[in-house]
Amino acid sequence: MIGLAFIFIGAIVAIIGSFGLVRFPDVFTRSHAQTVINVGGVALMLIGFIFEMLESTIVWKFLILIVLIFVTSPVATHAITKAAYKNEKKHSR
Repeated sequence: MIGLAFIFIGAIVAIIGSFGLVRFPDVFTRSHAQTVINVGGVALMLIGFIFEMLESTIVWKFLILIVLIFVTSPVATHAITKAAYKNEKKHSR
């Protein structure tokens, strides 16, 4: 039951974040919504899957995925926003 709650909350967070991808005006605010979807939504859903499959050996794979998401998503978002900032700076002259 706890796992289903985590999965449901993660899905809601991902849906709300997807509205942000559509509504926000520029790359910098959209990158925030994208990070919320990845780190908040997907990680919560994976935690829910862990609670639902406690006896399975796939739990370790879910834990590795959560760690990888927490490490790679902010780094990728930072790289994208830095490239957008440099591109905007270059074209504003």
